[in-house]
Amino acid sequence: MADTPAQAEPSRRADPRVLEMLVCPLTKTALIYDEARQELISRAARLAYPIRDGIPVMLPEEARALDDDELRHLGKK
Repeated sequence: MADTPAQAEPSRRADPRVLEMLVCPLTKTALIYDEARQELISRAARLAYPIRDGIPVMLPEEARALDDDELRHLGKK
């Protein structure tokens, strides 16, 4: 069975200390770590950068666009 983000092995998770140092490559603003989806979210750029096998993929062309509903939900976190 394929790993889902919530079931990823601990060794494949990103190091939280590293994630704290990263910023959005487009806006240079802080990112929000979404552990459940294994994404780093940039509110300013309206993008969610994937984390694959514990490695953040900080390429805008690999990021997922966020819609208004997702951004509103982030405001509640």
